[in-house]
Amino acid sequence: MLSIIVAVGENNVIGKDNQLIWHLPRDMKHFKETTTGHYIIMGRKTFESNGRPLPNRTNVIITRDKDYNAEGCIVVHSLEEAINLAKDDPEPFIIGGGVIYEIAMPLVDRIYLTQIHHKFNGDTFFPEINLDEWMEVEKRDFEPDEKNKYPFTISTLDRKK
Repeated sequence: MLSIIVAVGENNVIGKDNQLIWHLPRDMKHFKETTTGHYIIMGRKTFESNGRPLPNRTNVIITRDKDYNAEGCIVVHSLEEAINLAKDDPEPFIIGGGVIYEIAMPLVDRIYLTQIHHKFNGDTFFPEINLDEWMEVEKRDFEPDEKNKYPFTISTLDRKK
């Protein structure tokens, strides 16, 4: 099973200036719990916005730059190469950014989708989800609190067979 994990604003925005726009510790906990122990596949810009490999995961970076190197990570040059590398993982995760999500979308079986109930100004977007192709199998709503400024919903979508 190949999965995407993503957090989006109401307008499908996922970032601005190569950074996350929001800070939601509860969603970050969900991300960590879901991806720990797995391969995480990302584009170079996403890796650079993190600033380091994410711990307890196999970090795979996709870049066209044949000379790119990142300590603690595996560097590949195509999504297909990344997926093949993760073939022994029962659920590798695509974690961004926008271009990687777009090319991975037709290939994934599951989407872990955090929808933040707020419109943000950004420059990077998640592709539209064709709801005819997906079935929601889990949904949890979260209200804002002292640590999480915005209300949000975490859903799990499985591709219809």
